[in-house]
Amino acid sequence: MPHSESAHTFQVDLRGLVDLLSHHLYSSPRVYLRELLQNAVDAITARRAADPGAPAAITVRTGDTLTITDSGIGLTEADVHRFLATIGRSSKRTPDGALDGAGLDAARGDFIGQFGIGLLACFVVADEITVVSRHATDPAAPAVEWRGHCDGRYTIRTLPAGAVPEPGTTVRLTPRADNAEWTAPGRVLELARHYGRLLPHEVTVVDPYGEHTRIDETPPWEQAHRSPLARREALAAYCRTVFDFTPLDTIELDLPAAGLRGVAYVLPTALSPAQRAGHRVHLKGMLLSDQATELLPDWAFFVRCVIDTTSLRPTASREALYEDGTLSAVRDALGTRIRDWLTGLAASDPALLHRFIDTHHLAVKALARHDDELLRIVLPWLPFETTDGNVTLEEFARTHATVLVTRSVEEFRQVAPIASAAGLGVVNGGYTYDRDLVHRLPEIRPGTAVTDLDPATVTAHLDAVDPSAEIRAAAFLAVAREAVAAHDCDVVLRDFQPVSAPVLLLDNREARHERTRSTLAADSDDGLWADILGSLRSETPRARLVLNHLNPLVRQAVTITERGLAVAAAESLLGQALLLSRRPLKANESALLNRAFISLLTHAMHPGGTTAAPDPEPRKEQ
Repeated sequence: MPHSESAHTFQVDLRGLVDLLSHHLYSSPRVYLRELLQNAVDAITARRAADPGAPAAITVRTGDTLTITDSGIGLTEADVHRFLATIGRSSKRTPDGALDGAGLDAARGDFIGQFGIGLLACFVVADEITVVSRHATDPAAPAVEWRGHCDGRYTIRTLPAGAVPEPGTTVRLTPRADNAEWTAPGRVLELARHYGRLLPHEVTVVDPYGEHTRIDETPPWEQAHRSPLARREALAAYCRTVFDFTPLDTIELDLPAAGLRGVAYVLPTALSPAQRAGHRVHLKGMLLSDQATELLPDWAFFVRCVIDTTSLRPTASREALYEDGTLSAVRDALGTRIRDWLTGLAASDPALLHRFIDTHHLAVKALARHDDELLRIVLPWLPFETTDGNVTLEEFARTHATVLVTRSVEEFRQVAPIASAAGLGVVNGGYTYDRDLVHRLPEIRPGTAVTDLDPATVTAHLDAVDPSAEIRAAAFLAVAREAVAAHDCDVVLRDFQPVSAPVLLLDNREARHERTRSTLAADSDDGLWADILGSLRSETPRARLVLNHLNPLVRQAVTITERGLAVAAAESLLGQALLLSRRPLKANESALLNRAFISLLTHAMHPGGTTAAPDPEPRKEQ
């Protein structure tokens, strides 16, 4: 039996579609005014394509109803049937003023809207929309009224001659009670300024009392100024108006190939790289987004931009930029412009460069890692934490022919006091980017040696104690080594400065990771997993607890003869060394501290052991 086939048309639930727009496509009901302004601008653009001298004005009137009137090309009755009654069809026009229902993309480049759903967005705030329009290029065409309701009903009627004296379109909204705040006079003025302040046409907002407010303005980068200083002041004033801060400096942006102009403002305070600044992007004068994080490279988080462009594409919601090859090229070009500004400061304004680096050194370090030219210019100016304090590498390298770099912050904190007293030049390489940058110093400053700091380097600068003192401490050292062996740690006795440092724990992150791996392998019940971990093992590195024989506390401790008290003292010294390293303690290390503290309290409250007298002639501090 043959199959029968019939054609059907999709039925659209307008209420459901409006709900989809308001809750999923658009971030807020406020975009309705942007859509109305956008349609008005496109209508004016279409009329001026055929008649360059045609008027270009948009008027927004507030009150019980909200109307927006434009002097654009208008609609015929056929246009109304074709576009206002068909959801999703674009009414953008070709340069000759004809409606573009065939999707002539090349002819639509001068229009802001690209998706043909602008009027539909107004149902987010209104139950009823009325459009009254008279076509500009057909004098015989009568004015037409289209009235649509949020439940999907609409009516169309032809108005009598003379009802609309001038060509153009007026859209009238009857606000819904639950969204009345978005059509209140003060809010409409605020939204008009927010979205339309850079539009190239005259835009006026009229309040219920008849007061007219022009909201369009020419941006300062498009204006002529009497001097470069006046131009800078005007750009900075615009920053205060738009972003509410006074910039450290201004960087003008001009990419003619992308139809882009604007300004990048250097933030006067530091911002975390994770907090990417939001930029204001205008598309042909209409605000597209004030939180466009994708405009600049990630490393340029120290600037905020305001731009106007003709070439970048918006997403469907027209609230963000569409990621494509054009945006990628613009992003790279803007990044190059900001980098050129930064490299130029070294020659043109060193004082400003210092202020910038003091504020944004992390951003500069991130950029310098991948930019040889910038590295050469700014590396000597960058501050680093060193054993000589917080100084630049140029200043540090003058007094240290060999620069030692730690792999972590905790390693630097362990060795910094001892290394400083021994005259070693150590840089804290534990912060983001620092170790990589310090290792590139010889490229910029030939003759400077840079090497990673390891425990052997520090040990080589610690003096051996007097043999007789080593013998007197032998019993305590034997007990101490046994007490801390469970923590993969050895104990040695040395003389070193400063005298105030009782202990030094020579350890590093790689050694701790290796010991953790060994522990996991030993504890694993899974034969395969244990074999995998075991195959990675070379030799389990041990930490080294160095006791400073010059320190009064240590000199007292090494004379202890009672075993229990000696164990408590050794564990206390290891605990102190762990705390001095300022790294997070593991569970067994926290238990060590608690056990040592309780043991010392027990010996103090219930003395049962004896201690020998300290060395009567302690060595003097050198």
